Amino acid sequence: MIRLMRCVVVAALLATGIVYAADAGSGPATTFSPKSAGEYLDGRMAWWIEWKTSARAQGTFCVSCHTALPYALGRQALHTALGETGPSLNEVKLIENVSKRVGLWQEIDPFYNDEKSGAGKALESRGTESILNALVLVSNPSRPGSLTPSADQALRNMWALQIQTGDSAGAWPWLQFHNAPWEGDSQFFGATLAALAVGSAPVSYRSSPGVEEGLSKLKAYLSREQAHQKLIDRVMLLWASAKMPGLISAAEGTSILGEIRSRQQADGGFSLSMFVGDWKRRDDTSLEQKSDGYATAVVSVALLENGAKVADRTLKGALAWLKSHQEPDGRWLAYSLNKQRDLASDPGKFMSDAATAYAVLALRAR
Repeated sequence: MIRLMRCVVVAALLATGIVYAADAGSGPATTFSPKSAGEYLDGRMAWWIEWKTSARAQGTFCVSCHTALPYALGRQALHTALGETGPSLNEVKLIENVSKRVGLWQEIDPFYNDEKSGAGKALESRGTESILNALVLVSNPSRPGSLTPSADQALRNMWALQIQTGDSAGAWPWLQFHNAPWEGDSQFFGATLAALAVGSAPVSYRSSPGVEEGLSKLKAYLSREQAHQKLIDRVMLLWASAKMPGLISAAEGTSILGEIRSRQQADGGFSLSMFVGDWKRRDDTSLEQKSDGYATAVVSVALLENGAKVADRTLKGALAWLKSHQEPDGRWLAYSLNKQRDLASDPGKFMSDAATAYAVLALRAR
């Protein structure tokens, strides 16, 4: 079934003229510096673990969409290049942190509560964390092909919070702080991460008792709502579709891929500002229009996951941009959608944290 779905998506790529003939064994040359990328990511994760603002109940820390989750997904792509035989120290700390929160799920405080953050934030926080926990633990590089007890429990926690009725049936409560692209009108984004989590679990998991019904509702939600979403969230859907058959049709894949291609810039990269519709910054400053590491990396990963080859001119241009735009400190620059930030500050690096993790995931994918 997975192979059939990849054939459908590659057919969509062909239909849009995106895929071109390539040697089946070809892949991007690793002309970037894995060492400096790893040092940047490790440094940022170490800072996040110790930063007082990220501290949460019982000695745990927040699993952020901008730093912790991308680190969990992307840092493992550097193991071979860095001569590592297992997870890095900070990967282990992240897994231990998430496992602890999963084990204390019924008693530990949510990341945010209603009293300090506003009505509904405790439930939104629980729904968001349940998905992030599941995706982090399912993607644990030390247990490929199997679910740890913590990962299994995280998935159970996630399904227990799935919305059952109403317009959002099949999705989850999701934090809304008017912070794009992850906490602002982003319930659909959260659902794509849930699909990634389930799709990254062993295939047999999908037919487990109680899972099929929830998965059917998730697929229905993504199908029903995808046409109305910002393009960056539809790119995430494309990424998830490579892991989870049946999320999109060939026609939907063709539509997403056509929109992606139409937004590629002359330098081969992509600008996140062109993937978020009419989103405005809170400080009324203009969105950055030049290519950035986040949009370029996420597009690259989505194309690679769906079987695109490096001779695909869209992918080729994106990977070339990534290879030529790594900063001396190891990161790829990306810019806040919410306000103008100092890129040398710790909060100013949040978007670059995600960009760097996904850039190495793309550049080490083949």
